[in-house]
Amino acid sequence: MICMALGVTALIVVLSVMNGFQKEVRERLLSAVSHVQIEGLDKQLANWEDVLAEVSAHPEVIAAAPYTEGQGMLMANQTARGIMVRGILPDMESGVADFAGHMQAGSLENLRPGEFGIVLGTDLAHSLWLRVGDKVTLMIPQGTMTAIGMVPRLKTFTVTGMFHMGHSDFDSQLALVHLEDAGRLYQIETGASGIRVKLTDLFAAKRIASELASRLAIDAYYMDWTTGRANYFRAVQIEKTMMLIIVSLIVLVAAFSLVSTLVMTVTDKEADIAIMRTLGARPKSVMTIFIIQGAVVGGIGLILGVIGGVSLTLNLDVVVSFIEHLSGAKIISKDVYLIADLPTDLRWGEVFGISLFSFILALLATIYPSWRAARLQPAEALRYE
Repeated sequence: MICMALGVTALIVVLSVMNGFQKEVRERLLSAVSHVQIEGLDKQLANWEDVLAEVSAHPEVIAAAPYTEGQGMLMANQTARGIMVRGILPDMESGVADFAGHMQAGSLENLRPGEFGIVLGTDLAHSLWLRVGDKVTLMIPQGTMTAIGMVPRLKTFTVTGMFHMGHSDFDSQLALVHLEDAGRLYQIETGASGIRVKLTDLFAAKRIASELASRLAIDAYYMDWTTGRANYFRAVQIEKTMMLIIVSLIVLVAAFSLVSTLVMTVTDKEADIAIMRTLGARPKSVMTIFIIQGAVVGGIGLILGVIGGVSLTLNLDVVVSFIEHLSGAKIISKDVYLIADLPTDLRWGEVFGISLFSFILALLATIYPSWRAARLQPAEALRYE
């Protein structure tokens, strides 16, 4: 019972934690990444207002916003960092990305056309020793041809805000500017490079991208979030599968323990089984007795495991805090994992699946001992009694 309870508890807790990590990665990553991205050829999307209206008319599209994107280098305080610059419309960007909800200083509304304001990730701002109100120089790869040759294009921006998305790709490499300022800087004649789209169901992104490609009569690149970000989720899913297999071995060990327990019980009760057989008990009846015994043992262990697993999952933050307090060591380091607590996501469907798997395993473990008890010959068992 204890082995079964521990195995089921471990399975529920481990899967819930892996689900929590998967959910955390998805929320943090997709809070800044569009579900579908439509980018014009040569980063020029003509009549983007009309395209935006047509995309927004799709029933599965929540919001859409224009953008301009390009590479650049920020320079300040004798330090330089390579970055990705994204031009946005602040009032529309909040529909496709949650930068506004992760602002540490300033706000997106401070990005106004012609004022050349810039919003940076906190890690990027700290690496350049910048605060809100400081000046920073942006250099872009596209140069300007002059009489003395190609001259890099430079522009001074004012830091108007900082965001913290909890993901290094954004916090240390992304800078936001107004769409019009980005268009002037990168010489985007159409005013926007493309459209970023947020959907009701992010897992339908590939299908909806294909639908939009067939609906829109424009030459453009249609990309969904799985194109470049699927590796994050695939890695978490692989880890979850491997942990499921490894922890399932605990339940398998519990099943072998149940087999050995029943075999010892059959050996100990050989005389009693023989007497029952002489009184008229059929082999099937004897086999049923030990199957029921194994099922009861496995069932009680399963119930204890489910109660323990669910309780531990729902109170995991308290348990981890208690262990950290006793040991004086930090189990989850925020500097490494970017989160302070173990995330959990308890799914009752998985709890039911674990329970069913464990109970079936317990029933299978009773077959050999029960079969051995049923084929016991009374004369052999009672010969030395």
